[in-house]
Amino acid sequence: MKFGAEINSKTKEPWRSSYIQYDALKIKLKQEVWSEKDKSDFITLIEAELAKVYKFVEIRLQDLLTRTDYYLTTIEPTTYDSVADSLAEILIDVDDLAKFHELNLSGFDKIVKKHDKWLVGGDLKSKYYGPMLEAYPLDKQRFDVLIVRISKMHDICRLSGNARSTSAYGQGGDQTAFERATNKYWIHPDHITEVKAMILLHLPVHVFNQKKEYEYTDAAVSSVYYDNEDFELYQERLERSKGAEAIRIRWYGQSNELNDDVYVERKTHHAAWLDDKSVKDRFRLKENQVNAFVDGSYSADDFKKDLEKKGKLEQLSIEDKHFVCQGIQESIKQKGLKPMCRVFYNRTAFQFPGDQRLRISLDSNLSFIREDHLDGTARRQLPNGEHNWRRMDVGIDHPFRKLKDTDILRFPYAILETKIQSHLGQTIPVWLSDLLDSHLVHEVPRFSKYIHGASQLFQNQVSTKPYWLEALHQDIRKPFTANVGLSRSQSFKPLFNGRHRRSVAYDTMDEPIYTKQEESAGRYQQFDKLFSPFRSRTNSKQKSNIPYLAINLSNNPIPPAKDKKSMDLISRFWSVNRFSDGVKKTDSDLLRRRKSGFKLDPKAFFANERTFMSWLHFCALLLTISLNLLNYGDRISRLVGAFFIIISSIISFYSLIRFQLRAYQMRTGRSFANMEDIVGPAVLCVLLVTALGINFYLRVPLIFSSNEIAVTNTTK
Repeated sequence: MKFGAEINSKTKEPWRSSYIQYDALKIKLKQEVWSEKDKSDFITLIEAELAKVYKFVEIRLQDLLTRTDYYLTTIEPTTYDSVADSLAEILIDVDDLAKFHELNLSGFDKIVKKHDKWLVGGDLKSKYYGPMLEAYPLDKQRFDVLIVRISKMHDICRLSGNARSTSAYGQGGDQTAFERATNKYWIHPDHITEVKAMILLHLPVHVFNQKKEYEYTDAAVSSVYYDNEDFELYQERLERSKGAEAIRIRWYGQSNELNDDVYVERKTHHAAWLDDKSVKDRFRLKENQVNAFVDGSYSADDFKKDLEKKGKLEQLSIEDKHFVCQGIQESIKQKGLKPMCRVFYNRTAFQFPGDQRLRISLDSNLSFIREDHLDGTARRQLPNGEHNWRRMDVGIDHPFRKLKDTDILRFPYAILETKIQSHLGQTIPVWLSDLLDSHLVHEVPRFSKYIHGASQLFQNQVSTKPYWLEALHQDIRKPFTANVGLSRSQSFKPLFNGRHRRSVAYDTMDEPIYTKQEESAGRYQQFDKLFSPFRSRTNSKQKSNIPYLAINLSNNPIPPAKDKKSMDLISRFWSVNRFSDGVKKTDSDLLRRRKSGFKLDPKAFFANERTFMSWLHFCALLLTISLNLLNYGDRISRLVGAFFIIISSIISFYSLIRFQLRAYQMRTGRSFANMEDIVGPAVLCVLLVTALGINFYLRVPLIFSSNEIAVTNTTK
């Protein structure tokens, strides 16, 4: 689809006048003769359009912030549900504004490229990416602060004002050592905010520094990756060799005197000292210690002594960090590792405080920046002639317009990572599985940020390229998946996966709520055995010998397991032939899989029956007419009567199938077909009109022949 058609199809009608006038600008570009005045007028027009879009986004964003802050002042025990509903409305509005912003930003980029391509000597790029965007920084407008505020307030509403105790979630081991299964996905810019909103309903946004108010700069993550001139680490990671390492130095936010902590990290694939398990280790240094650490003058033993002097860690933890520090230093020295590539992105992380068992991160504005000296450029030169551990001319001001094009690579998609500590028994929740199976994400197994950046920035130095590069030349957007993502009902109420917020909120009702009085780890473990915060498709595989009492507090009691003969027609076949994760689903399995907040509405079942009876009543009426035509009509009447019998039979079978499908969906909570029947009535009208048309066509010759006979008799 061409961009002009795309922007017209995605335009929100109430905002139409605020969009970039892409078609008008494109038509103006196609004029054959350009005077100096035309060039000047076109630049003025582009700047006016940019100012219009920027101010619109700024005003709408400020309005959303004001609405969110207002609801913060109205939260009290009697308003938790109403405030949460209002936050759901704001989430939908944020997504609409984010889509508007992304669409217009792409429109300006394309117009600027077309101008410089079609107009000889045209140089709109330098003006647009220079003075224009400095005056109206459309590419630096962000929604993260608003998302974090909504998440914080939504968490308060979900917990009904109870404080979430971080000690209660103290699961997952040491925060500096991670062993977990990671899956990675690409997210198209059109869906970034939508995916954040869907995750936010189930997991709160994790804020790294709780001691201050969240700012946009807090989302910035910068990592300098180390390798040698032979790209040994790159090749080993690409081939997934045993013991392959990735060594990087990472820091969060804006690096300054108040924020000078950096983390030295190592990812090891099949670590020999950990029974061939992949693991991530890290420890913390101050920025002024990094150069000494890299050149070896600040040794692992010195690091150990400093930790012992502080006295904040246990001896076992100090020994672990000393082991990691020593191993990284040895790799740097033996392999001749140097800073090669910086990876920058803005991260939104989702997890329960202090709980590492399930963590989801979404990285946007991903950029790769050269740190090396391979081409003779002194990128990390200090005033005294020495080389620093990172270049100092790059901060966190994405999109880094001041860098040369040869020094930077901007990735077109966001990266979604799901990190699950399966060794602690954590499994993927149902809601997350539904999201990952939808059109909103594109799975890219074993995607690596460093491998991608190095393969593109150092194309002449690396011989092997990753498989996913081909996907960059394709559109990763998939056909729309029904009832997935954000939408609005016919009454303009916000819908999440086709359901209202309160219905989605019931999905996590069985999550235990911990207060300050429940700080005992033993008590938490007891609760955790009985009520897992995350339900999984594969829970039926897990068995426990611990007795427990299950109490159903729903007003819809779960019926006992039925035999096959008592099921509806759909369930008889579905329960036998449907498999998920290699486990056969019985009728009782389907009931357990049903969301905890799903309620069986008797009115809906009776409405389904009434609809079915209405179809049968019409079929009986049509059948009566057709039998009269067959028994008492002539040849044409019998032909039409036979056609009506066929129509009546088709309609009766169709209505039976629709009745069974609706009954199955309402009984199990599955949603694979729309409850509304748009096709059936339309097809019925077409068939009836066709039958009447055939009848009229066959009767017309008889009408004219009767007139001729009457005229002849009159003449005689």
